[in-house]
Amino acid sequence: MTTAAPPTDKFEGVNLNITLTCPDCKQYPPDLIERFAEGDIVCGSCGLVLSDRVVDTRSEWRTFSNDDQNGVDPSRVGDAGNPLLDNENLSTMISYSTEVGRAGRELSRAQSRSVVDRRDNQLSAAFAKISQMSDGFQLPKLVQDSAKEVYKMVYEERALRGKSQESIMAAAIFIGCRQSQVARSFKEIGALTNVPLKVIGKVSKIMTSILKEKSSSNPDSYHMQDNIQSTQTSASDLIRRFCSHLGVSTQLTNGAEYMANKCNELGILAGRSPTTIAATVIYMAGFVFGADLPTSKISEKTGVSEGTIKTSYKVILEEKEKLMDPYWIDSGKVKLENLPKS
Repeated sequence: MTTAAPPTDKFEGVNLNITLTCPDCKQYPPDLIERFAEGDIVCGSCGLVLSDRVVDTRSEWRTFSNDDQNGVDPSRVGDAGNPLLDNENLSTMISYSTEVGRAGRELSRAQSRSVVDRRDNQLSAAFAKISQMSDGFQLPKLVQDSAKEVYKMVYEERALRGKSQESIMAAAIFIGCRQSQVARSFKEIGALTNVPLKVIGKVSKIMTSILKEKSSSNPDSYHMQDNIQSTQTSASDLIRRFCSHLGVSTQLTNGAEYMANKCNELGILAGRSPTTIAATVIYMAGFVFGADLPTSKISEKTGVSEGTIKTSYKVILEEKEKLMDPYWIDSGKVKLENLPKS
């Protein structure tokens, strides 16, 4: 029985078994000390620095309560800073205890009178209210963050003195929706915040002018003038959400959006609100694509009265040829003579 001969080829790859040793002492095994405070590795015999870029791999405690630590909190870092607050959550919190005595009570009172902390408490309460309103209306977090930043920039302006906090919050949410390109009408914002529509309109105009003025004086600001939309929400922006609430087909949704864009291009129903235009073209698209959409159901989902829908429908019925896609007629899917007159 023969045994295989050991391989004679010498390994020519990289030698990964590298041991860090002190070039002066040349002691093996080396006596190395890791000093995480300075980020160095030094020789324990002569003190020579062998490396100055040591990463601290020890545990980074992030405990935010000391209930289970017997009164000792090993936390080395605090909570993440909030850019919407002035002090970024780095202020000192002085707790009051009967064991401390009069000195601790006086320190706690002095901190409660701090201007920065009081402003942060007011902002935190307002931000919580804005988040609550936005969550009730299922608005995305992008809208919430934008509304909070708008509120912080304008809530102490002299032009808004005398305005209620609810109206400023409602206008901030409305401007946040426009900046985030999330279409919401004045009626929807009013129903969400219980603020009259006229008040929301007035306050939002004041806040928009303040933001534009601040953007011109500070070009590096997040709210640049180009981001502040002065145009009204279009009907096509509202149609998809309304059609989703109505539970109609994708074909009807696309058709209603096409007719809304045609109304905008040709100036049909000019002067009427985008919500009215959206409800009217959805009503016509129901007849065009053979869907059963009574005016009562459309009125319930869009907030437009049945009389307004029927009156606007009579106007666009006179321009029905201009609103239809030629492919619909050529393919035989749509017959204009079947459209009712009311």
